[in-house]
Amino acid sequence: MEISNLTKETLIRMFKEGKRFDSRQLTELRDIEVSYNVSNKAEGSARVKIGKTEVVVGVKMAMGEPYPDSPDKGNLTVSADLLPLASPRFEMGPPDFPGIELPRLVDRIIRESHIIQLDKLVIKEGEKVWTVFIDVYPINDDGNLIDAASLGAVAALKNAKIPMLDKDGKIDYDKDSKESIPLTKDISPLSFSFFKIGDSVILDPTREEEEAADARITFGISKWNGQYVINSCQKSGEEPLTQAEIENMMSVITKKFDEVTQKLKKYI
Repeated sequence: MEISNLTKETLIRMFKEGKRFDSRQLTELRDIEVSYNVSNKAEGSARVKIGKTEVVVGVKMAMGEPYPDSPDKGNLTVSADLLPLASPRFEMGPPDFPGIELPRLVDRIIRESHIIQLDKLVIKEGEKVWTVFIDVYPINDDGNLIDAASLGAVAALKNAKIPMLDKDGKIDYDKDSKESIPLTKDISPLSFSFFKIGDSVILDPTREEEEAADARITFGISKWNGQYVINSCQKSGEEPLTQAEIENMMSVITKKFDEVTQKLKKYI
């Protein structure tokens, strides 16, 4: 959905003055809340709220054949269901570009951080492996859905257990498992999406701010052995980003990573 020129001009003027409608600074994040076990049918689940944006993410496990190019690794699949109940921007029917882009970005953020040790999900090499299904369900989209979804995916993974197998090697959902999905220790990847509006760059936009944006760039970031690692990056929008803007993002993103990680210690 497009916003009016008057609204966009007002936002551009406010951003130049370092102001936002909700009194935040340009790179200040909204409050974050995480809760677990929101689904009793999933192997792991989490609900994430960033301001008024809310998503539920579930993790399901199933046995199947490995991909032909990775017979010694388990599989990872991410999907998203963008329903109209979450936003007037979403419509029923086949997924449009946002419905395709969101799960692909979450997939890359998870996969390229190597938080899931896929090689430890092999049951019989070349024949049978565990597949990790991550399903994203937006409940309310008030902007910054990508970052909320990626945080929900990480939270749900850290909450997930591998189902028990019976004597015939079939999944027994009636038995409680104590074995967690093998995750790389101490890695909790996050994504940060910067939005350019006029000559200003902001973080964590509301829906109106997001709709006014001329460009967006999303970074997947993690920290390994004390070093920050950019695992993924994707830009959308026709407006170019300057070298100075990218350098400023790099100085901001490490601080925000530490800030959010600290806030999430009580959740993740």
